[in-house]
Amino acid sequence: MSVVKSTLSEGDLKVVGAALQGALVDLVDLSLVAKQVHWNVVGPRFRSVHLQLDDVVATARQHSDTVAERASAVGVNPDGRAGTVAKETAIASVPEGWIKDTDAVKILVDGLGVVIGRMRERIEATDEPDPVTQDLLIALTAELEKHAWMFQAESA
Repeated sequence: MSVVKSTLSEGDLKVVGAALQGALVDLVDLSLVAKQVHWNVVGPRFRSVHLQLDDVVATARQHSDTVAERASAVGVNPDGRAGTVAKETAIASVPEGWIKDTDAVKILVDGLGVVIGRMRERIEATDEPDPVTQDLLIALTAELEKHAWMFQAESA
């Protein structure tokens, strides 16, 4: 049962709903990965990497709420439950234990790369069916790309 009536056609809603749900999963998992690394990073660049990770967490959390609310606004139930995120994520799992600062940077560069690639696919998919959702995805991808650039600069 859908409580919210969408202005999108059924076909467009399916595409947009899948894009928003996928974005939500990626953002929730990215925030969890970044926080796990944040708690366990060690090494000479501990402080700068530690603080940079919190910036990623803040971005992912802010945008996950925006994405989930957009899904609700168009009549799609957002699903950010742990089981759903674990089942649908494409981000590699974080190793157990302490994480050397250089490894922390690599984990984030790789994770952000995966998420950005998937976001770009969603941007393309939502072009026709819902430019509003596409704009939202473009804005959040720009922020993720900025984080990716900053982490890549850490490893140069």
